[in-house]
Amino acid sequence: MSQTRILALVGSLRAASVNRRLAEAAVQTAPEGVEVTIYEGLGDIPFYNEDIDVPGSVPAAAQALRDAVAAADGLLVVTPEYNGTLSAVLKNAIDWASRPYGAGAITGKSSAVVSASISPNAAQWAHGDAVKALGVAGARVVESAHLHFGVVGERFGAAHPREDAQALTELAATVRELVEAARGELASV
Repeated sequence: MSQTRILALVGSLRAASVNRRLAEAAVQTAPEGVEVTIYEGLGDIPFYNEDIDVPGSVPAAAQALRDAVAAADGLLVVTPEYNGTLSAVLKNAIDWASRPYGAGAITGKSSAVVSASISPNAAQWAHGDAVKALGVAGARVVESAHLHFGVVGERFGAAHPREDAQALTELAATVRELVEAARGELASV
C-alpha cells in the first residue's frame, strides 16, 4: 500500500501556539505508512479575492496551498478560537482550496477538525465553524475523527502535548480515523 499523506492546516500563526504543538504531536502519532505534514506558509497567502484568482495569475502562495491540498489524501484542520470563531488565516486557506467552485483541491477530501482553546468550551464554536466551512467547501468531513481540547493553558502550559499520554492517544485515534476515511476504509463519514 502506498504512503497516505495527511496535510495539517494550523489556524494559529504563532510558532509556539498550543494548536501548532497539537499538530506537531499529531505528526508524531502517524502510524507506519502515513505521513502527516504541517503546512507552512498560511500567513503568506493573500485574502481570497476573485479578482486575483485568475488562471495563470494566481498568487504563488495560494497556488502552493492548492497544490499541497490536492496532493494530500486527507486534511487535519487544527483550529484555535478567535472571538468565538475560527481564525481568518484558516478560513482564508479553506476559501482558496475550495476554488474553483465545485472543482477545488478540497472537493471530496477527507477532513477532520481538532480544536483547542484556553476556555473549557474547547473552541467548540470555532470547531463548528470549521466543520461548516469545510463541508460547504466540498470536503468530506469525518465527524468521528473530531477532537476538542479545553483549558489548554493549564493542561499544556508547562509541557508540550507530545508529553501528554492522553493527548497522544486521542490524536492518534483522530489521525487513524482520518486515514481510514481517506483510504475508503471507514464505514461512514
